[in-house]
Amino acid sequence: MTSPVSLSPAQAAARLQEFTVIDVRAPGEYASGHVPGALNIPLDRLQEAVPALKAAAARGSLLVVCASGVRSTRACEILSGADIDACALSGGTSAWEGEGRDLDRPVGARTTWPMERQVRLAAGSLVVAGLLAGTRFPAARWLSAGIGSGLVFSAVTNTCGMAAVLSKLPHNRAPLGASDLGATLDALQR
Repeated sequence: MTSPVSLSPAQAAARLQEFTVIDVRAPGEYASGHVPGALNIPLDRLQEAVPALKAAAARGSLLVVCASGVRSTRACEILSGADIDACALSGGTSAWEGEGRDLDRPVGARTTWPMERQVRLAAGSLVVAGLLAGTRFPAARWLSAGIGSGLVFSAVTNTCGMAAVLSKLPHNRAPLGASDLGATLDALQR
């Protein structure tokens, strides 16, 4: 499998009208600000979207976006395995906004931390809790060892189980009234 093509925010912005933009972040992250025109298909639901994405890719190029570029690169690898060509936005929405480009934010949407920041907070908190509890209950230090091992596994495999769990929390779900995945898939098939 070849590495996915990655475009800088400037390259993507210059060709934005050519792309169907797919944001693979959690719905809460997407609602807090996304590349203009992006449709939300969370990474953990990408497999069920493959037929609709194949139809969209037949009509034009796909640009896959996340917060930093990690999940969009993974999504492009999954799509490549399904014979769908897609480009990833290098640096994600963070780089897009960092270059002064606007993000679409639905009126009334709450701001959610990027998933990487949520993972750092959760992992760091669990490590500290394990170490503190370990002063009274030595076996509690295994919590810190387990989290550290999970982080190493995450880095080696370029996956993140903790992010998958955190994406299920209420603040990472789509706000009430937001479009659902079914509507997004219908729009892609047209």
